[in-house]
Amino acid sequence: MARIGVMSVSDGRDYVHAGIAEFIESAEDRLVAELRAAGHEVIRGAAQISTNALAGSVAREVAAAGVDLTVLHYAVWAFPHFTMLAAGATPGPLLLLSNIDPVQPGMVGMLAAGGALDQIGRTHTRLWGDPADTELIEAIGSQASAAAAVSSLRGSTFGRFGGRPMGMNTAVANTDQWQRLFGIDVEEIDQWEIVRRAEQADAGEAKGAREWLERNTAGVHYDGVKLTPELLERQIRSYLAVRELIDEWRLDFSGIKGQPELTQYFATMDITEAFLNDPYDWNGPKQPHVCATEADMDGALTMRLLQQIAHTPVLFADVRHYHADRDIWDLCNSGQHATWFAARSDEPTENLANVHLYPEVFFFPAGGASVHHLAAPGRMTLARLTRKDGDYRMQLMLGDFETYDQATNESLMKQSTWEWPHAFARLDARAEDFLSRFGANHIHAVPGDHRATVRATCDLLDITLDEFTR
Repeated sequence: MARIGVMSVSDGRDYVHAGIAEFIESAEDRLVAELRAAGHEVIRGAAQISTNALAGSVAREVAAAGVDLTVLHYAVWAFPHFTMLAAGATPGPLLLLSNIDPVQPGMVGMLAAGGALDQIGRTHTRLWGDPADTELIEAIGSQASAAAAVSSLRGSTFGRFGGRPMGMNTAVANTDQWQRLFGIDVEEIDQWEIVRRAEQADAGEAKGAREWLERNTAGVHYDGVKLTPELLERQIRSYLAVRELIDEWRLDFSGIKGQPELTQYFATMDITEAFLNDPYDWNGPKQPHVCATEADMDGALTMRLLQQIAHTPVLFADVRHYHADRDIWDLCNSGQHATWFAARSDEPTENLANVHLYPEVFFFPAGGASVHHLAAPGRMTLARLTRKDGDYRMQLMLGDFETYDQATNESLMKQSTWEWPHAFARLDARAEDFLSRFGANHIHAVPGDHRATVRATCDLLDITLDEFTR
């Protein structure tokens, strides 16, 4: 959840403020209680803003607490210039909130303040209603979560292992544009570092991890050629190498080129990418680290935003096939799906019980394990940052992951690359519209309906929203 600052703005006439202060406090108490009940941390202003001096000092104190979103609360008529002064001392996103109460003209105060902010071009959002209204609290939460997600980007570092994969232009972004729009630095790291450090990684941990996978997955299907215990341990050592590099370079998220060098001459990064994105590995619980295959920069950026919004692992997949007879899409990419998606359980063994490690297919001569599973069913938010004529847009839609009887699942998976992980998605988008407009071959998903927060994120980043509907 987010950290929200709340400041109540009042009338600047001493005698009026004295008569309404108790009313303002009561209204603020209700608002703060509802926000905290929803799981947010709330930083209250030290005093109601009723003078020029308080407008600046209270706002600076709230801002110093590192809030994600500042709520200027209007329970009464409030002098508009107090809002202007407070906004000047508030560097982050602003939300103007009016109660709906005929006793006091809070709505008038909000409109006067909002109009003044419009005149100077200060971006803000406006909401109104009673704090007892669940939809209002959810709307404030969406704004706050979006602000937190955007804030998390600034000052972060993306680790780019390798360069452009197989001529894939949509996997490469302009680093100057990233710095300007999102405040993200890009650290370029050669894939040779993965190879070099994998050779130096702890052999004992690699052996123990291999045995853990053999015990807990649905099966490790060695064939003696493309998948051997030695190759699986090489993949595990690659994971350990990348974890070491993440810590050393203090990377917040990353992407690995993989193809063709590693996949032809060393091993696939399927194990590395799956378990980086997972909330656990053989050592126990951990924070998921967003890692995009094919060093897809905009894919990783989308995943990073969705992770901060949903607080879950994020799916990465190719839009592999459209089954027109069922109106479903097979979202499938070599090993990239976190194993968490197999059951979406907090218990790793419940997920891994649905995961098979199969020998890699002919695309990847170096071999290794492909992390095969079928994503569990449920409502999903699907999104992707793409660029059109150099400008970013967020392509967004709702969907459902579906599963069927075992025979049907197997038949559908075998129509593409069976050994890879799959998600069968019914999208809230017409196929002809999606295929005509979608700006990448990769797509990303998190459980639940987070569209309101994604929309708010686009507003804060000043990015065009391109939303698909039926």
